[in-house]
Order: sequence, then structure tokens, then C-alpha cells
Amino acid sequence: MTDLRTQTPSHRRAEVMVETALFQTRWLLAPFYLGLVFAIVLLLAKFAKSTLASIDPILYGSTGQAMIAVLNLVDTALVANLLLIIVFAGYENFISKFNLRNNEDRPNWMGTVGFSGLKIKLIGSIVAISAIDLLKYFFNVGANKPEDMAWAVGIHVCLVVTGVLFALMDRIAGH
Repeated sequence: MTDLRTQTPSHRRAEVMVETALFQTRWLLAPFYLGLVFAIVLLLAKFAKSTLASIDPILYGSTGQAMIAVLNLVDTALVANLLLIIVFAGYENFISKFNLRNNEDRPNWMGTVGFSGLKIKLIGSIVAISAIDLLKYFFNVGANKPEDMAWAVGIHVCLVVTGVLFALMDRIAGH
């Protein structure tokens, strides 16, 4: 680390310019977050289409068909929630703070979720989405091959174990 008292004014100006330029590169992430917002818009269209398609199975299908139709809607909503968490937390952690402190609709977790918390929320959401997909397999067990079911259970177990390991690593790192 350089002692600022020994730096010449031109060195200090160059250092400040380089640091400022590097700091401003964080805005290169903004298009990624806008792209994720666009993905949420596309998911909304998919959700509307799935909602219309679920009317018949819910009203006239078997209980299993109704449950699968509802789980498809829940699955899409969870993915949209996951994207929104990533957009909000990622923007606040890596680009800039939202200036919404006085907005009564501001989620209370905004501004408090760090990178570590974001990882835990992310894996938690992925595990929940996996659990929904697993439920779909269980409600439609006759239409699936046993090996497909085994893969789904195995993947879900791997995701759960990964989530537990992430939580343990964060707990150990916090102490």
C-alpha cells in the first residue's frame, strides 16, 4: 500500500482516475439486471398462458391433474420471485443502493441481503422449485419412468445437501 504523503500529485490524480473508472464499471451489470426483468415479463406471459390452460384440469380433471396444473403456476411464480430477489439484491450489492427508504412498499429485506444471504436465498428458492417439480412427478407417478423419478429425487437431494452445505459454510465463516 502506498503512503499518500509520498505520492506526487500527478500519481495521486492518476490513481484516483483509474479507481474512479474501475468503480464506474459496475454499471456494466445493469443490462444484465434489466434482462432479468425482461425475463420476468416473459414469465408473466407464460403464467397467463398456463393459467388459462389450467382452467380445464382444475375444474374438470382429476385431483392429480388439478394439483399438477396448480403446481405449474406455483413453479412459475417461484422462478419469478427468484429472479426478482436476484435483481434487487444484485443491484444493491454491486451497482447502487435503491433510493426508496421512505416507500412503504419496500420489502424489509432490501438493503440487508448481502452476497452471502443472496446465495442462501438463491439455493433456497432452487430447492423449493425442485420440490415443486418433484411433487409433479409424485402426482403423475404412472406417466413417468422409474429411472426418471429416481433422477428427480437424486437431483433434489443433491440440491438440498448443497443448500445445507452453503448454510454451514456461511455459519462457519461468520464465526
